[in-house]
Amino acid sequence: MSSQVQQAREALGARLRELRRDARLTGRALAQAAGWHPAKVSRLEHGKQSPSEDDLREWCRLCGAPDEAADLIATHRNIEAAYLEWKQQLRTGLRVRQKASYPLYEKASVIRAYEPALIPGLLQTAAYAHAIMGPYIEVLQIPDDREHAVPARMERQRVLYEGDRRFLFVLEEAALRTLVGDTEVMLGQLDRVLAVMSLPRVSVGIVPALRERRIWPAEGFLMFDRTAIQIETISAQLTVTQPREIALYAETFERLQRSAVYGEQARKLIAATIEELRAI
Repeated sequence: MSSQVQQAREALGARLRELRRDARLTGRALAQAAGWHPAKVSRLEHGKQSPSEDDLREWCRLCGAPDEAADLIATHRNIEAAYLEWKQQLRTGLRVRQKASYPLYEKASVIRAYEPALIPGLLQTAAYAHAIMGPYIEVLQIPDDREHAVPARMERQRVLYEGDRRFLFVLEEAALRTLVGDTEVMLGQLDRVLAVMSLPRVSVGIVPALRERRIWPAEGFLMFDRTAIQIETISAQLTVTQPREIALYAETFERLQRSAVYGEQARKLIAATIEELRAI
């Protein structure tokens, strides 16, 4: 399970433990009153077991805090919705996944994207997208539908040219140097990044490898306004909607921005990488 989801479950368990202690109940007493095995209370409080909504209602009732139930249930639903196993989500291939994300892109007015090692989807060429999908299809053992998934990803890029959305990208220099496909694919991809940098509502910053920075590299994430964060792990996609977590990602993104270079300095980093690729 993703560490972020586990941490969220542990935080929910800690809140349950606070309610029990405020009610001056031992774990054994609460379990007995609820008709549960004594170990269940411990598992719930340590995030080892996911509670049902009835469990949460009963917990709050027994602790004399019925008004807390609605908030705890909402938190629980957010946790469960945040964790979507890739093999379940992608069981029919990658095309459905590309289409499913359209509404978030279309509703947002500011989209922020950070990538430590790869070029973000909104900036990818078709050849790069095709190459990058291959290993995931093999590892996850899902249908190879790239003939449909790649055009769907390219279609999503229309948001770059429509409306008045703003796009803020921060890439680690490593994203320019991670060889996806072959040198021709990478040369085309880097040319594409240079072209997108000239769009009026797009900002592309690159964090040089050898540069004093305001924060260390993090996992890649997409931020839609300040309402949702998408994080893709190897096994799952997480959607973060809790305001306090979004605030942490917003602060992280701002620090990454301050670590990056822009404009001519960023173009020079890309141009240097292009020259190295051509020399291979």
